[in-house]
Amino acid sequence: MRGNLLFCLFVFLVAIPASAADYPQFRGPAGDGQATARNLPSTWNEKTNVGWKTPIPGKGWSSPSLYQNRLYLTSAVLVDPSMERGDLSLRALCVDAASGKVVWDREVFPQAAAAAPKIHNKNSHASPTPLVTSDRIYVHFGHQGTACLDHAGNVLWKNNSLKYPPVHGNGGSPILVEGRLIFTCDGASDPQVVALDAASGTEAWHFARPGDPPKKFSFCTPTAIQVSGKSQVICPGAGVINALDPITGREVWRVQHDGYSVIPKPLFGHGLVFLSTGFDSPAVLAIRPDGSGDVTDTHVAWSLKKGAPLTPSLLLVGDELYMVSDKGVATCVDARTGKEHWQERIGGNYSSSLVHADGKIYIQSEEGPAIVIRPGKTFNKLADAGFKEKTLASYAVGDSALFIRTENNLYRVQTK
Repeated sequence: MRGNLLFCLFVFLVAIPASAADYPQFRGPAGDGQATARNLPSTWNEKTNVGWKTPIPGKGWSSPSLYQNRLYLTSAVLVDPSMERGDLSLRALCVDAASGKVVWDREVFPQAAAAAPKIHNKNSHASPTPLVTSDRIYVHFGHQGTACLDHAGNVLWKNNSLKYPPVHGNGGSPILVEGRLIFTCDGASDPQVVALDAASGTEAWHFARPGDPPKKFSFCTPTAIQVSGKSQVICPGAGVINALDPITGREVWRVQHDGYSVIPKPLFGHGLVFLSTGFDSPAVLAIRPDGSGDVTDTHVAWSLKKGAPLTPSLLLVGDELYMVSDKGVATCVDARTGKEHWQERIGGNYSSSLVHADGKIYIQSEEGPAIVIRPGKTFNKLADAGFKEKTLASYAVGDSALFIRTENNLYRVQTK
């Protein structure tokens, strides 16, 4: 990182207020895959360290969110389960974290089969993760609608006015910044970032992404940061990374790249924004966020391609940046320089984002197996774990427990 900055860069990860036992949005309180929980298990399977197992109706790859001992997730349920394709019920569910009992299960949006987008075979109609505050639950189904519920499951508002042509379905989750619910709407045409007023669901602003990349779609969850006391929302998309003012939607800076279908959520640390640029040949970039306008040629501190992920989000632990590629290559580099510490082929395919808690890093494969490693500059595998079920969602983490969504079930995993 260059040392000739003429002003002080203040780093602040915008987080949802939560207790140590809460994990209330995609990738946890600060949206970075970190949890403060202790006494977490290092290994589990169908017969070991399972507190409970609850079947979840329908199909959904939204990760569970945990707040005040309740788990929240979404699902898309066929109205006629005897059909392979048909009308859907887009639903929100609440599950008691201690017992696994379904507390409530509410329809949020009905979805006619003719209106449902074609989706990728690894996607679902309920892939964005719910966001939970002290009195609200925000659920998002891409172009099919966004809604706010109270903790009893009553719908407070809905907004399904944002129409755009999706590619492969929905994916990115919303974040909450200064009263704005912000998410990306990057479809086949006219990609944009949208902010809704969190209290009413009405549109606060939208930002039309500049440029004309040949493939315009992406599925990225934004990341909120503060630079010199001012908030920015980092919004990667096809061909460009836009940093926006969360109140006005105005662009602060941008970096151009040659990727599309961008999925990994950005991270912020050591005065750098870390992200991966998507298909077809991903690159991990480290960007200084103190510029304005087009900073492509001036503010990219380092980049790497070897081991860069298409889908799983990165993880920053201390001075080390960790990543796993979709094809099962795990890598650790120095966060400030990008210098490689180690790289290991761990096998399997990966969509779930990495989690760090209780001195361990959890890496979950799509096929079901997981591995647990110790953070550090050398590769140190602690254990093998996992179920024999397809798993694309990321974990929620609570005190002494992991909550893992598979294709058909939700598990509480704990040391017994």
